[in-house]
Amino acid sequence: MGQNGIKWLKVVQKGSPLIERKFCRLTWFVGAYEHALDEKGRVVLPSKFRKHFSDNSYLSVHDDGCLALWTAEQFESQAVKRLESDQEGALLDRNLARRWAASVQEVKVDSQGRLPIPLKLREFANLSGEIVINGVMNRVEIWNKEKWLAIDSMPMDVA
Repeated sequence: MGQNGIKWLKVVQKGSPLIERKFCRLTWFVGAYEHALDEKGRVVLPSKFRKHFSDNSYLSVHDDGCLALWTAEQFESQAVKRLESDQEGALLDRNLARRWAASVQEVKVDSQGRLPIPLKLREFANLSGEIVINGVMNRVEIWNKEKWLAIDSMPMDVA
């Protein structure tokens, strides 16, 4: 792994008539941070994450009731995976892909580092007041603080 957690990876898109090979920079997100939503439903991103979301980024529902914040590159990777499962899978897979795509919101961090979280996504993740922002390798997760503390307090062999 290179400096600042950046690693070069070879990416192969599957399912394409032509297999496209390209190199992309993958940024790793790590650490947990407690923050609070403001009255407009915005949260200040930790400073070490902000530069990666200065351009458009994507916010979606995610596993276990949290939200996932994706860079444009990581969102594209997730969308391709979901599209493949949609095309190859059963009705359940197609419905999961549809629901995920319908939940996605394009968001932009403002000049003060605040990320707007749309009401529908705040309601999904039960976000209000204190929240936790976690780096989870290829994405940033946004959690209801109490829900995260319950997960974080589980023994590692159970969580």
